[in-house]
Amino acid sequence: MPAAPVRPSVTDALLVLEGLLLRGGQRTARRNAWTAVLEDRRRAKDRDEAEHVLEAVSTSTSQAT
Repeated sequence: MPAAPVRPSVTDALLVLEGLLLRGGQRTARRNAWTAVLEDRRRAKDRDEAEHVLEAVSTSTSQAT
């Protein structure tokens, strides 16, 4: 039974286009920049969650006293 043909995804197409248009160093720099953006977003989310936890603890502590 032959395998069904796999359609290339948009991501695959963009990666191929990126490879054709950008030299290796530019591609690496862009990927590093995007990785930094994702890491910044993750840290911002972590800070937001920590802030909510601290506010909840602060509120429960002040109500208990």
